Amino acid sequence: MQLSELLVALEELWPTRNAEEWDLVGLVSGNSAQKIERILLTVDVTAEVVAEAVAGNFDLIIAHHPLLLKGITSVAEDTSKGSLLSTLIKADIALFAAHTNADLSKNGTSAVLASRIGLSNSEVLVKNVDGSGIGILGELNPELSLGQLAGKLNSVLPATATGVRVAGDYERLVTKVALCAGAGDSYLQTALDAGADVYITSDLRHHPAQEILEQAKARAIDFSLIDISHWAAEFMWLEQASEEILAKISGPEIVISEIRTDVFDFLMNVPRG
Repeated sequence: MQLSELLVALEELWPTRNAEEWDLVGLVSGNSAQKIERILLTVDVTAEVVAEAVAGNFDLIIAHHPLLLKGITSVAEDTSKGSLLSTLIKADIALFAAHTNADLSKNGTSAVLASRIGLSNSEVLVKNVDGSGIGILGELNPELSLGQLAGKLNSVLPATATGVRVAGDYERLVTKVALCAGAGDSYLQTALDAGADVYITSDLRHHPAQEILEQAKARAIDFSLIDISHWAAEFMWLEQASEEILAKISGPEIVISEIRTDVFDFLMNVPRG
C-alpha cells in the first residue's frame, strides 16, 4: 500500500489532535507516494534500530518516541539526528512517530502496563475533558505485598540493567495502584492525592521522589514508589500497536524490533573486591 493510505489509518488510530501541545508526532520523513511493504515498530530511533531497518529492507519505521522532539538547527551527517535521518532518507525508509497521542488512547502504553499486572476497575489518572488522559488508577484483586507487585513487574517487563527499583516496605500490602508508563514524576502528587498505595513510573529523580515520600509521611499516609525502565514500560505497547494497525490495513508486514534501546548496559550494586 502507499504510505499516504497508511497515514490515514494511523491518524484514525492515534489522532494528531490528541497529542500534547509540546509533542511532535506524525510523519517525520518520507514520501507519501512510496510503497510500504515492511514496517518496523520500535520505542526509540537509534543507530542500531536504523541499521536493522536498512538490513531488513524495511520501508517504514513507526517509533513511539519522536526523533525530532527538540528543535535542531542542522541535519549534518556528523550530528546525531542528521546521521540517522540521512541514512533513512538514502535508504528510502520513512519515519513516523506516535507518542502522547498513542499514550492517551484506550489501549495506550499505560493501559497495556496496567493490563499486564492485572489491574481492575481501572480509570484514567489524569483526565482530559473528553475522558481521555495520562496514566491509570486501578486495583489489585487480590491485594499483593509491595515485594510481590515488584516481582510481578520484574516478570512481565523485558529485562534491563536497572530492573525494578522500589521505595517502601517489601511486606506492605497494596491494593490501589497508580501508574504512568514512561517518565511520570510530574504526576507524583496526583498519584498521592488519588489515594494510591503505590505509584509505578519511570525516570524517577531523587528530589521529587524524596519530597513526595516525605509529604506522605507528614500526612500519615503509607505511600510507595516503584521505578521501572522507561523503554521496558513502553516496549510492551508495541505488540498492541501492531495488532491495532493490522486490524485496519492489509498487505504490509509488521515486525517489532527486539533491540533493547534502554540506555543502561549493566548494573553494579555492590563494591568490587
